[in-house]
Amino acid sequence: MKAMVLAAGLGTRLRPLTDNRPKALVDVAGRTMLEITLARLRAFDIREVIINVHHFADMILEYLKVNENFDMHIEVSREEVLLDTGGGLKKAAYFFLEDPPISFERPFILHNVDVVSTIDLRRMVQFHTENQALATLAVQDRETSRYLLFDEQLQLCGRRSGHAQKNEFVRSSQRVQPLAFSGIHVISPRLFAMMNEEGIFSIITSYLRLAASGEKILAFRADEYYWCDLGRPDNLIQAAQHVKPKVLL
Repeated sequence: MKAMVLAAGLGTRLRPLTDNRPKALVDVAGRTMLEITLARLRAFDIREVIINVHHFADMILEYLKVNENFDMHIEVSREEVLLDTGGGLKKAAYFFLEDPPISFERPFILHNVDVVSTIDLRRMVQFHTENQALATLAVQDRETSRYLLFDEQLQLCGRRSGHAQKNEFVRSSQRVQPLAFSGIHVISPRLFAMMNEEGIFSIITSYLRLAASGEKILAFRADEYYWCDLGRPDNLIQAAQHVKPKVLL
């Protein structure tokens, strides 16, 4: 199984820590965000990873070289211009499609570098496969400024965001639940053939468009697991106590 780590962001919320380094190399209890994420993936027997880079990209390349890629096969997708989540994934499509026809059937994981969790990736992949989903998103019932809306069958049907927190529906549903996305996806490679967006775009844009056309974009309820957004300075201290192999694995 393969994975992509989204690590190209500027890390503006973490300034001044990111004034002289990429957010992927910010320390949390003596370990970088990138090391934590790669260790999580390796714990689930994932050995092939692509990482997108932009902000202080050469520092990440040198870090991987010094650490011998953490005993994994790692490729890097350099973005001269930040492409956002959707554009970044689309640029890296070759990595997931280089071994057809097997690659078309094998889901992969997309993981933000600035989140830490105990979410069971095996259970999530199993849920995705059993439901023949196009994409499966780890979500929780917690407060956020941007919600995704799901119906009773856990299918994506809209979003809620902005100051007014208005619902935007792409599919009709009598009953919806707003849930917070956790920055971890399981995706079927057939998604790439359906991504008609170009350039800089959020993958959520693709998900909403595809959900509107009837594709299965599902929620994986991860309420029972620990999760923390490492993109905020206040959370780094809170998360430090969890950044230990025995906790994260």
